[in-house]
Amino acid sequence: MSTVAAYPLGAGTTLAALARDPHARLARLRESEPVSWLPELNGWLVTRRDLALDVMRDATTFTVDDPRFSTAQVVGPSMLSLDGEQHTRHREPFNAPFRPREVRDGFASFIEREADRLVTELRPAGAGELRRAFAGPLAVAVVTHALGLTGTTPTTVLSWYDAIVQSVSDITAGHEAGPAGTAAYAELRAAVEATVADRGGASLLVSAAGQLTVPEVASNAAVLMFGGIETTEAMITNALLHLLRHPDQLALVRADMGLLDGAIEESLRLEPGAAVVDRYATRDTVLGPAAIREGDLVTVSLTGANRDPAVFPDPDRFDVRRDNARLQLAFAHGPHYCLAAHLARLETRIALHHLLERLPSLRLDQDHPTAPHGLVFRKPPTLHVRWDAAS
Repeated sequence: MSTVAAYPLGAGTTLAALARDPHARLARLRESEPVSWLPELNGWLVTRRDLALDVMRDATTFTVDDPRFSTAQVVGPSMLSLDGEQHTRHREPFNAPFRPREVRDGFASFIEREADRLVTELRPAGAGELRRAFAGPLAVAVVTHALGLTGTTPTTVLSWYDAIVQSVSDITAGHEAGPAGTAAYAELRAAVEATVADRGGASLLVSAAGQLTVPEVASNAAVLMFGGIETTEAMITNALLHLLRHPDQLALVRADMGLLDGAIEESLRLEPGAAVVDRYATRDTVLGPAAIREGDLVTVSLTGANRDPAVFPDPDRFDVRRDNARLQLAFAHGPHYCLAAHLARLETRIALHHLLERLPSLRLDQDHPTAPHGLVFRKPPTLHVRWDAAS
């Protein structure tokens, strides 16, 4: 029996449909084919939470260390694309600055100032597009502050990020990457070299250079930049969209801002900014109902796992009081759990608090409907809103 015949739902699942509105299709796959072969993906898609955890916990059987891993093709080996001892060696120098207390002490006041500045600029207009005018600029500013790169500005960091992400996306789609990504990464690497040589600032890159080579520090700086901008911008934008789409839940949060953390976790569960993570099988193995062959691509759908009804009753409902929302897997799991998860949560909490407190009657602009979109990274292309400026 052919693979296509054995997995009919997978055969009928297009990547375009998963990018547009994946949830109904993922639910059907999770129920009938929780590990399903997708011809368009040329790999397996895992949609059940317990099986997703099995893959992400077992870096020996399901690795990121494979020549096909697109990010490594652009920026070289890093904590994102290595496993085992090499992964530990690359990740360890960056652990301390992203622990909860260090994040609060090192970033909270900066995030407060930046969020306040951005809202102050927006407030008189009474309307705006908050992904590009608020969530994105805040994420870029925080990453620039965190890396402490000598002689750079948020504008420069954003230009590097855009070019590197485009190259990674081109490779993922099977195209040849253009020269812009290579040039941007060369500029980032030069800035890292200058920062390490300076040794006078408080950059976490300087301390990392005591354990890694400068090219290794640069590769990991690119990964931190990518994660800190792409997924945090999505996290803020998706959470705000969920709240504004559900006035009853927004009212609960406004009445008790202590529920804001629950709203963030529930938004991460329903629409993780990074929808999937890729692994490659190092040996023949069995995963649930599927026989995986050595070398096969195994893609974990974090979006699918996060709506598993075996763990989350009424999984499509946005409920800021859901008592187990923190079981969501938006930050992945296992050795590659997101290094900066505490920072992303802090940044999103402060961002939403400023928006809700300082933009009265904040609401969606009905003239500009929007919805999350994307196969790998999901967020609304735009988020147009209105508020009462006169207040």
